[in-house]
Amino acid sequence: MNAVWLMLVGFAAFGFGWFIYSRFYASKVLELDDKFVTPAHQYRDNVDFVPANKFVLWGHHFTAVAGAAPIVGPAIAVQWGWLPAFLWVVLGTIFFAGIHDTSALWASVKNEGKSIGTICTRFVGNKVGQLFMVVIFLVLLMVNGAFGVIIAKESVEHTSTIIPAWGAVVIALLMGQAMYKFKMKLVPVTIVAVIALYALVPLGVAVPVSLPDSLFGLNQNAQWVVLLYIYAGIASILPVWALLQPRDYVNGIQLFVGLILLYASIIIVHPDVSAPSIIPAITDNPGGWHMLVPVLFITVACGAISGFHGIVSSGTTSKQVDKMKDVRFVGYLGAMGEGSLALATIIACVAGLSLVNADLSIDTWANLYKGGVASFVSGGGAIIYEGLGIPREASATLLSLMVILFAATTMDAGIRLQRYIIQEWGDIYNISFLRGKGVATIVAVATSFAISMNGVSDGKVAIWPLFGATNQLLASLTLMVTAVILLKSKKFSGSLVVLVPMSFILIMSFWGAIIKLGDYYSAENYLLTTLNAIVIVVTLLVVLSALKVISQILSEKKASA
Repeated sequence: MNAVWLMLVGFAAFGFGWFIYSRFYASKVLELDDKFVTPAHQYRDNVDFVPANKFVLWGHHFTAVAGAAPIVGPAIAVQWGWLPAFLWVVLGTIFFAGIHDTSALWASVKNEGKSIGTICTRFVGNKVGQLFMVVIFLVLLMVNGAFGVIIAKESVEHTSTIIPAWGAVVIALLMGQAMYKFKMKLVPVTIVAVIALYALVPLGVAVPVSLPDSLFGLNQNAQWVVLLYIYAGIASILPVWALLQPRDYVNGIQLFVGLILLYASIIIVHPDVSAPSIIPAITDNPGGWHMLVPVLFITVACGAISGFHGIVSSGTTSKQVDKMKDVRFVGYLGAMGEGSLALATIIACVAGLSLVNADLSIDTWANLYKGGVASFVSGGGAIIYEGLGIPREASATLLSLMVILFAATTMDAGIRLQRYIIQEWGDIYNISFLRGKGVATIVAVATSFAISMNGVSDGKVAIWPLFGATNQLLASLTLMVTAVILLKSKKFSGSLVVLVPMSFILIMSFWGAIIKLGDYYSAENYLLTTLNAIVIVVTLLVVLSALKVISQILSEKKASA
């Protein structure tokens, strides 16, 4: 089968989601009205609260949520065949991620730009809100822990990315100074920054950089993790304008360029899919589907639905929404952007790798496909090389660089958000030393560092399934809070748009978390076993409390009927 069909069907489905389904949800259920004064105007301080052009805000939001996850998850999931991953990414983007992201953004804009945890406190209960914050903290902890290992592994395997990846930090710092200190115009600064970034790619290919095989008993992966967390700790306490904002901006441009190159190359090359729709081990065995369900739904998180998006939507994005109707544009279209990246990853893996390995075919897929980021980089690089003639190593470096920079950007934001929560806990529980920026940063870095080091010895992201399950559980809890708001607003029929995906992803992710609890315990990984157990218990408490509130609302409706 020609891989172009996957692209065309995926884009057509996304078109339905944007032009029909999201419009229905925004107008008939949420009833978005530009007469509503958004927090960006109501509390404008030109620091956190400031109205932004919807196109600019969409770009910032997209780059904030688009880490390495929409690449990692699908690249693993296609080991079971292209069809399950394809369907989950496409349908998940339309009916799950789009609704979740739009709902979280809407709920925050309607509630003074408050975080989803605070909104939970307001509508479900104070104690439940504090438990919700625990889930948010754990998701951030796992994001940072997983991405630390991913960046380290990519840095070891693709030494040509080191100069451009770390050079991007210098470029972002200079951009921040140019725009905010010297008041230089955005367009010329952008042009110079992008040219400088891509000029570093051939330099990186020509001068690869690698660390010693062993240093103080640490292998190369572990050494990179140490360096990454030193950097992340420093970056998280710098002013946002100094590094994080310009870095997001440059990364956004790089992502658009990468997607354009990849999709254009797919159209030119129109490669054949070398993977089966579903591997025989699943279709030919009566119990084979247990390999797929529920694991698929916690493996592919970002790119189908992600609770992390709700953190960003209600954390920073909601404070910059200019008009209420912009919520649909920024929230739903942001989810579709990630879906497009996940779709490109699927095609790169199932159609690009055979251009590198001629032995890879539908018959040999189950035995030869290794999965992971390396498959996306190799497959995508091969398609770009065949389509546009960009040297194979340079193409692979571009894609690997994209993975590293987006994972690093997410880590920067994740450590910062962890610090905010730790400082907030210091205020709530009157723990004075946690209120300080320095101590809170050290705690955030130390906890995430411990997670990364837990699985860095062999470069495997042991925490990925638990991150996926926790991330999806957070998404289901965010949808549950939205459902409570809608039900309290007497929108009983409309709430089904939220309740159906919420119920499905809650069941799948909770089921997945239970399975992983047994796996981690059997493997004697007691750190991840403990984290998994905490996630399960806290989720149960939040769900039971929310269901109690929903039951009360429905009882009141029945009594008044």
